[in-house]
Amino acid sequence: MLGLFKKKSEKEKLYNQYSKLTKQAFDLSSSNRKLSDQKTAEAEAVMKQIEALKAV
Repeated sequence: MLGLFKKKSEKEKLYNQYSKLTKQAFDLSSSNRKLSDQKTAEAEAVMKQIEALKAV
């Protein structure tokens, strides 16, 4: 219960977004390769933001 009202950090939000994008890319990989590649590129951009936060 203590973590119930705890706000997520920016890093946690980005990890969640990265996870969602990679799952979407995987799901689309069998049906729409172009859209899958787009989602993968978006996920890579999010990972770069995560790495930038680690460096700070």
